Amino acid sequence: MTVENETEETADPAISPLAHFGAEVRLERERLGITREALGKEACCGYSLVAKIESGKRVPPLNFAEACDRMFPHAGGRFVRLWPLALRWAFPPWFRRYVELEWTAASLHMFHPQLVPGIVQTEEYARAVLRTARPVNLEALVTARVERQRVLEREEPTRLWLVLNEAVLRNAVGNKAVMRNQLARLLYLAQTPPHVVQIIPDKGNHHGWASPFGLLSFAEGPDVVHVDAFPRGYLLAETDDVTAANDAYDLLKAMAASPDESTEMIDSILKDYHP
Repeated sequence: MTVENETEETADPAISPLAHFGAEVRLERERLGITREALGKEACCGYSLVAKIESGKRVPPLNFAEACDRMFPHAGGRFVRLWPLALRWAFPPWFRRYVELEWTAASLHMFHPQLVPGIVQTEEYARAVLRTARPVNLEALVTARVERQRVLEREEPTRLWLVLNEAVLRNAVGNKAVMRNQLARLLYLAQTPPHVVQIIPDKGNHHGWASPFGLLSFAEGPDVVHVDAFPRGYLLAETDDVTAANDAYDLLKAMAASPDESTEMIDSILKDYHP
């Protein structure tokens, strides 16, 4: 039987939206006499995760916020409304503005030479990639990265166009099972409109672009460029920078195999990972 530890230290709700979210969950749960175990069951998670969310130590998945709105009679959708703020706080400060833009973008055009971009990484692939930097908040970063992907699954999804080097499909991240699931995810996207995936075949010659970058387009307003760099990425909004990025992306698409040929490439390499 789970024993509630109501003396557990919690974060000051004024510290961050993440701490505020957790404090609001705890106040409502205690007011209604609902145990952490019961809330966890409704949210399909464990007692420990509920405790960590309440103390502001873990990022809540969207299904957790939805469970709170179901269980707390007078929530009125408050926790789902608070969720995007809590989610963005999980990212490094320099990345939060990008996440805000990504959430409202009508389309994303991304290029990556070595890795599957975070917007389409499976949970296991994301964990393997993020673990290499030895972060102290690994699980929070994984949750935040995976939850970003909801922009591709909502009723009016953000349109994604990916251009990847063939090396992305062959660079081993994690074990074979991790790669198998990640390639299956890419294959699904490649076969699911409105998304497009193109692969640049490895023909032995470097095409000249080594830095990952993306273009964000909006229903209203100009495009924005995001460059994924070390130690931190950055945004570009100047007209000349956006034009140069569009030109570079057009050239990369021209070098890549067609969407149908790219789908066949992914499927072929995926078969190598089957037991």
